[in-house]
Amino acid sequence: MAAALVGLLGVTGALLRFSVDSWFARRASTRSNRSVAGSPGGLGHGWGRQWLHWPWATLLVNVVGCFIIGVAHAMTLKLGLAPEWQAALATGMAGGLTTFSSWTTATVRLLAEARFGSAVMNVAANLVLGFGAAAAGIALAS
Repeated sequence: MAAALVGLLGVTGALLRFSVDSWFARRASTRSNRSVAGSPGGLGHGWGRQWLHWPWATLLVNVVGCFIIGVAHAMTLKLGLAPEWQAALATGMAGGLTTFSSWTTATVRLLAEARFGSAVMNVAANLVLGFGAAAAGIALAS
């Protein structure tokens, strides 16, 4: 039963991550096209374009995943959540949703592009917001 729950919620988490990645990619493409066309609201060059091509989707899914794991942990301690449900939420849902490999690859890409400030911000944002989200999840469910 536990393996089936982990698998089901893992697929759900992976599909959610794919949806978030796709949404951000479409949004960035639309804004880039507007910018190139010179229409109002275009980002042009400089900071606006750099932030457009920043790993927002990865940050979002990682922070949400930290929150889910925090909630699952607290619910296990407070409510006696069954181990299979804790595994399904933490390992399945959050594991399928979050992505350490994409985060590190995005950071390496930013460094390779000499976007050192963006790389540092990517590391700091994922760590600080991730810890905050996990703590909020634990506090909320406690």
